[in-house]
Amino acid sequence: MKLYKFIYILIMFACVTSCIPNKELIYLQKGQEKSQFIEVNQSLSKPYRIQINDILSISIKALDQRLVEMFNPSTQLNQNQINQQSLYFNGFSVDDHGNINIPVLGNLNVLEFTVEEVQNEIEKKLLDEYFKKEARLFVNVKLAGLRYTVNGEINSPGTNILFQDKVNIMEAIANSGDITITGNRKEVQVIRKLPQGFETHYIDLTSSKAFESPVFYIQPNDYIYIKPLKQKSWGTGTTGVQTIGTIITALSLITTTILLTRNL
Repeated sequence: MKLYKFIYILIMFACVTSCIPNKELIYLQKGQEKSQFIEVNQSLSKPYRIQINDILSISIKALDQRLVEMFNPSTQLNQNQINQQSLYFNGFSVDDHGNINIPVLGNLNVLEFTVEEVQNEIEKKLLDEYFKKEARLFVNVKLAGLRYTVNGEINSPGTNILFQDKVNIMEAIANSGDITITGNRKEVQVIRKLPQGFETHYIDLTSSKAFESPVFYIQPNDYIYIKPLKQKSWGTGTTGVQTIGTIITALSLITTTILLTRNL
């Protein structure tokens, strides 16, 4: 009887300690109380400021397009040809001094500028030096894709590029196949590149307060690392069925070893 009690206690203990609770897997959970009202969460979304090694896509148009062809080095590309590779070779890369080199206009410092500020600066320079308002200039500046890297307990680790103006961390993770069942959603690490170095942030994706985090919206060149839960290193299983199966297999092996030893 003592052996049966010991096995029962062992199974219960293993199930409690090794199984991953449901609350560890659900994103953006609220508190225990339930409300019939819609909750509006404020998210911190500040305009992105351009950094060294960013690539900008710049398009300049006018009433007479022939007048601005010399400012557009990639005008020979049609919309079907524009892809990640063409943006890399035809975009405007920010050098170590924070400058981009635009045909005819020359060097323009854009470090710590927003894309809207760069857009206004280019338009102002064109109107001051080359054109009049009657030319009806239209300048469009965008980041040539939002590049980020996800590693750790993620189904599709690696570097991805999304062609969007804003991407939150939930979208970035979903685009990488979601966090594995053994991934720690409560302590997701985000390493952010800044002019003065790197900053490390942590965000709890199981809490609705994640909206308030400064890294809820990712920035170009963010590195996202998903840590493993303790259950993965224990190796007993992530669900009750897996844990019980592992314990039964182990007990069967022990029992067989004892019986063989007694028969010798």
